[in-house]
Amino acid sequence: MVPSNPELCLLKALWRQQPLSARELHEAVAAELGWSFSSTRKTLERMLEKRMVSQSTRHGVLVYEAALEKLGTLAAYARDFGTRILELDSPLPVTMFTGSKLVDAGELARLERMLADWPEDENGDKPGDAAK
Repeated sequence: MVPSNPELCLLKALWRQQPLSARELHEAVAAELGWSFSSTRKTLERMLEKRMVSQSTRHGVLVYEAALEKLGTLAAYARDFGTRILELDSPLPVTMFTGSKLVDAGELARLERMLADWPEDENGDKPGDAAK
């Protein structure tokens, strides 16, 4: 699943620090999204329905945690960009994530393995196999 841009913004805030209340999340993304608190809450509700986040109560306050795993989500974005935008038949190089504030050095190796496991279609073929 590839989240929308606002959903990704909220997920990134949660990957940095979780759990967070809706108010804390809104404050973390306010500068980037530039929208109202009610828009943040509505987006969180949709993300709950899609199971992108989970909700629990801590000390009497509703808080959210990312249900989507960070590296899996980033790999899905890279695959989508590579196949849909660039029309690539092979994975993007993991070096495109070097210097990212989201991915540390230890996560790069795992992400590289995920990208190397390029998705197969329903016939078991990898993209571009039929053209060879």
